Amino acid sequence: MFDDYLARWNLVPDGTPIATHSSRLLPVRRAGMPAMIKVAMEAEEKRGADLMKWWDGDGAARVLAHDGDALLLERATGAASLLEMARNGRDDEASRIICAVAAKLHAVAHRPPPPPLLPLPQWFEALEPAAEKHGGILRRAAVTARMLLDSPREIVPLHGDLHHSNVLDAGSRGWLAIDPKRLVGERSFDFANIFCNPDLETATSPGRLARQAGVVAEAAGLERKRLLQWILAYAGLSAAWILGDGDVPSVDFAVAELAAAALANP
Repeated sequence: MFDDYLARWNLVPDGTPIATHSSRLLPVRRAGMPAMIKVAMEAEEKRGADLMKWWDGDGAARVLAHDGDALLLERATGAASLLEMARNGRDDEASRIICAVAAKLHAVAHRPPPPPLLPLPQWFEALEPAAEKHGGILRRAAVTARMLLDSPREIVPLHGDLHHSNVLDAGSRGWLAIDPKRLVGERSFDFANIFCNPDLETATSPGRLARQAGVVAEAAGLERKRLLQWILAYAGLSAAWILGDGDVPSVDFAVAELAAAALANP
């Protein structure tokens, strides 16, 4: 899979291939500098390439080359990990770093128009049918999502999957986002997935959602209630996708219930 790109872009392998559910990756070096070949295997991953190029390395990994489904990206080689920070007493710091990266990604004034982006109402299409089928907290999430999508605020290009594993330490370049979904919609949406991560234990630990809602709302300049509503809506959407795959969305159900409880008891 990678041989053609290695030759075309004059690359040297610098590690073993990595397979995820949506991509194939290979660490490489280009003129001695670390980089990563990413070959997208799913449509949503393929859509993200144009947005990565549009960001031009401002808050996101820089695109060094692009050909069809393949990207050559700068490789983040820093030792720090937002996953480990969130799990080991530095959750507030990890959330603030994600917010700072999001601020760069959402800034549009100095850039030309972005490539065509997928509107948030289209991204949420799976939630209503799942709510009808399963009821419960999904029904509450669907009602909340409908209200938010009918009254959007601060429309910007969105990463769409901003969480601890998609923001990497790039050393002197700072923290950089990878793997966007190429969406457009209300800015607040991009912060919701922070609360479904980094894992079930952390996401559902007592008081965590309430505390991080305050941290994120302050760091990103968001209305706390509106943020909680987006958390409920997003957790419901994620649960709907997971149910559609035949799995049990334990984290997403739990986070949705926590967000609903926080909204009921402000």
